[in-house]
Amino acid sequence: MPRRRQSIYLLPNLITTACVFSGFYAIVMAISGQFSHAAVAIFVAMVLDSLDGRVARLTNTTSDFGANYDSLSDMVSFGVAPAIVGYVWALKDMGKLGWVAAFVYLAGAALRLARFNTNIGMVDKRFFQGLPSPAAAALVAGLVWLVTEWAPQGLVTLDPVTLGWVVWVLMVYAGVTMVSNVPFYSFKELNLRRSVPFVFVALGALVLVVVSQDPPSILFTLVLLYSVSGYVYFVWCKANGEPVSMFAEDEKKEL
Repeated sequence: MPRRRQSIYLLPNLITTACVFSGFYAIVMAISGQFSHAAVAIFVAMVLDSLDGRVARLTNTTSDFGANYDSLSDMVSFGVAPAIVGYVWALKDMGKLGWVAAFVYLAGAALRLARFNTNIGMVDKRFFQGLPSPAAAALVAGLVWLVTEWAPQGLVTLDPVTLGWVVWVLMVYAGVTMVSNVPFYSFKELNLRRSVPFVFVALGALVLVVVSQDPPSILFTLVLLYSVSGYVYFVWCKANGEPVSMFAEDEKKEL
């Protein structure tokens, strides 16, 4: 029986490799004490991760190899890297409590990615089942970037103990939320091939201008709002008696 040839495409997998490198670079920078560089590297990995799949679909170069490689890349860049950055930056002086929080985050990222891969095609594409790992990584990296940029200016005054507990709560929250069933909007309904009114392009440019004024604070605020949006939507649905499920199609069939 002839072996099935597995295609490997250069462009999307090159972008994924750059994403892996960004995660690795974040780890190296954290170990070296360059925490702002580590945080920025994780945000760069987020941008690259959002591109590889879209580029593969737009150029018709999707493959099983690319999908699996992307998952491994996500584990490095949005699982291992944020856990190490957060631990080295603020948790290592907390002893066992520190590495427990880092591990909760890491385990949450691993479980979330595994569940995402097994539930493809079953979950409502409008939503993510739990907080996506890139957003969880941005939550940790955003706080690191914000504090390291603002502290020298006197805009943030947190003693090491208080900072450690803030990071501890944030990482445990991110880890638990990644494996929850809370729905987070996926933005997958946005079609890049479809023409849009000029006003949308203008709004996009305006957003870039606003973010450029103070990237650490603006990005962290946006990610923080997104990280609680799922719970707000969940509570809103419950309060209005609407069903909240990632498997909406299956529920409709059962009814």
